[in-house]
Amino acid sequence: MIEFILNNKLIKTTQPSGSTMLDFVRYHKQLTGTKIGCREGDCGACTILVASFENGKLIYRNMTSCLMPLTNAQGKHIVTVEGINQAELTPVQQAMVDTNGTQCGFCTIGFVMSLTGFVMNETAIKYEDAIKAIDGNICRCTGYKSIEKAAKILIDKIAERPTNKLSWLVDNKFIPPYFIDIENRLKQINKTAETINQDALPVGGGTDLNVQKHHLVKQSVTNNLFDASHLKGIVVENNEVKIGASVTVTEFAESSITQTIFPNLAKHIKLVSSTPIRNMATLAGNLVNASPIGDMTIFLLALNAQIVFNTQRKIYLKDFYKGYKQLDKSPQELIEQIIFQVPNPTSLFSFEKVCKRTHLDIASVNTACLIQLNDNNTIEDIHLAAGGVAPFPKYLANTILFLKGKELNNDVIKEAINTMQNEVAPISDARGTKEYKLLLLKQLFLAHIENLINIEELV
Repeated sequence: MIEFILNNKLIKTTQPSGSTMLDFVRYHKQLTGTKIGCREGDCGACTILVASFENGKLIYRNMTSCLMPLTNAQGKHIVTVEGINQAELTPVQQAMVDTNGTQCGFCTIGFVMSLTGFVMNETAIKYEDAIKAIDGNICRCTGYKSIEKAAKILIDKIAERPTNKLSWLVDNKFIPPYFIDIENRLKQINKTAETINQDALPVGGGTDLNVQKHHLVKQSVTNNLFDASHLKGIVVENNEVKIGASVTVTEFAESSITQTIFPNLAKHIKLVSSTPIRNMATLAGNLVNASPIGDMTIFLLALNAQIVFNTQRKIYLKDFYKGYKQLDKSPQELIEQIIFQVPNPTSLFSFEKVCKRTHLDIASVNTACLIQLNDNNTIEDIHLAAGGVAPFPKYLANTILFLKGKELNNDVIKEAINTMQNEVAPISDARGTKEYKLLLLKQLFLAHIENLINIEELV
């Protein structure tokens, strides 16, 4: 039995736990405002709001219902467009109308839900925050400028919004009055059971699994790992960062711990998918998916991270990948924790990515680098990783071995590039030719070190 609140109604359902929230609201509850688009989390037409308790506080986040397993709704508030509709248009809906922000109307609901989530986020106050909120929504008609104008209108409307804002949002018709009681109502619902069923299909955020194996997930008894409390949290102990397997990319990005360690984290994370997907995607899910171009996998490989299984076995992430989609993991093993050493304060970390679109796209090549120099410009320690250049996420061991102990200068960098390109094996595909990917790998390596030395002589 899965129990949650859908708009203003308590739901108790025995529908398959692996079925999607999109199908549930449309076909079982006839809430057809939520649209079916790509079914891959790319277009945002199916965007809903999902509220759950984070550190004791009820937080609403926009998510793509096409990828959300029904089991992940347990104990949460699910909001479709029908759940914000009132006698008159809400300020978000009115802003879209006033700026001609809708034409065919198919994508409109997704934009409305994402922008409603924005006005409900008390930390989001800038125009840039509003644009970020809709970065997972695609419109093929308006050219976006009219929607951007709607976002500017909303910035003015929430200028006087107080920190304790729920009643203010109700008074100003952004959301219906029933939202006031949602927190208390959710506290009466049991959270997801923590018992692990070894025969069930383990599911985290579903952002990869529901794209690749939709029918398998839909027909399976699932293990909800997304909300398992023992798989959450980010802490520092004994100079190690310890991250729960089900920490989402958003939680990783919003952590004060990771923001302190990685000063450019916001810039790096902007290259990783879209806001709705980051709100759902778990770090361990990204690792186990074993995509050769998994962004967070490359990020963590460059930190020489380790993974800890539920059997307490611990291995380095660089030893996890044995071939294309081949892992050093038994079927019964689940990742419980990801660990990496806190980088030396003098070290430099960089994550770079090139794809057909600047943002929100699958990488042609992505790379990450952690490097530490001593006083005479010698490489004391370095870790490098690259995606899109091998059948699995690649830890560039040969290049690392060559660079360690070397003085960082142009000649060394040229030789390092040769070494690097000899230890990878990209293939030509829809994201670029083999030659193009080798060129990208070179250019992204140079981007990692451009702040350390003058590389203008390199070609």
